[in-house]
Amino acid sequence: MIWNRLWRKFHQACQQFELLEDGDKVLIGLSGGKDSLLMTELLGRQAKIFVPKIEVVAVHVRVRERNYQTDIDYLQSFCDQAGVKLIIKDTEISDENGQKRKDECFLCSWYRRKALLDLAQEIGCNKIAFGHHQDDVLHTLLMNIIYEGRFTTIEPKLKLDKMPITLIRPLWLIQEEDIRAYAEEAGYKKQLKRCPFERVTSRTDARKLLEHLETLNPDVRSSLLHALKR
Repeated sequence: MIWNRLWRKFHQACQQFELLEDGDKVLIGLSGGKDSLLMTELLGRQAKIFVPKIEVVAVHVRVRERNYQTDIDYLQSFCDQAGVKLIIKDTEISDENGQKRKDECFLCSWYRRKALLDLAQEIGCNKIAFGHHQDDVLHTLLMNIIYEGRFTTIEPKLKLDKMPITLIRPLWLIQEEDIRAYAEEAGYKKQLKRCPFERVTSRTDARKLLEHLETLNPDVRSSLLHALKR
């Protein structure tokens, strides 16, 4: 069953990277996409187990200047079923230091993350969970190698220097195809409107490259992850 595999990989990541500890209050970045919905479901179930004893709260950030949205009623219903409190946070992109002239995707991501960091401190969360999965990890690795000459990628756990918050990624070991299969099986509702700035990027090229590498070596994912561990 696909859920059992997802649950096992989730626990493997939590144990291997020590993502959760007793007393953690975890803020879930809930965008409304399949990845963040799965993460909400996994962490919501984990919170009911009490080992480790954690508290979770989901936060959906809306950026005023972005003309796309997720069905808030659906998110509320989903979180209710998962036993997770939902907070809706509104923010906007300021023009401080000419910010609005920067790349649209960078601005949206930066202000969303800032809103999550600010709220996490306001409500006493010591960890923020993001829904990056194994494909995101490997795509980022390939992009960093090709474009920046760095053998680095998204970390499963990152303690911030300037604030008492740790970023965690519980889906780090889970493949996107498994998430997609479970999302269809569970009937996850898709986003209502797509981002108007969504376009083909270097990440799209990295995805195609990984797919090509898998035709050369079906175990390339394991090889890349093993190289990262070393």
